[in-house]
Amino acid sequence: MTALLVALGAAVGAPTRFLVGHLLDHHRFAFGTLLVNIVGSTLLGAFAGWGMTGHDLALLGVGFCGGLTTYSAFAVRTHEKGWARGSLYAALTVLLSLAGCALGFALTS
Repeated sequence: MTALLVALGAAVGAPTRFLVGHLLDHHRFAFGTLLVNIVGSTLLGAFAGWGMTGHDLALLGVGFCGGLTTYSAFAVRTHEKGWARGSLYAALTVLLSLAGCALGFALTS
């Protein structure tokens, strides 16, 4: 049952990530990839703050947030930008995603 819930959540999160990236990622800056990582991290922090466990966490945390966020696209976007801009993009993504997670947790705990 748990694996099915993870798959169901990912079936919603992954296409959402694709659409946001398709609409908002541009050659100069990957806004969509940045946005999904921040939103997914914020939601995961909120789910942790609510004390979500079991099936709820499998569906929403592991499935939806796992499908929504993306390390692979983040890595590609970072590499595409070269050393200086890529480093800035990576730092911005990591810092804002961690801040989002902390904010989500703080607002719900």
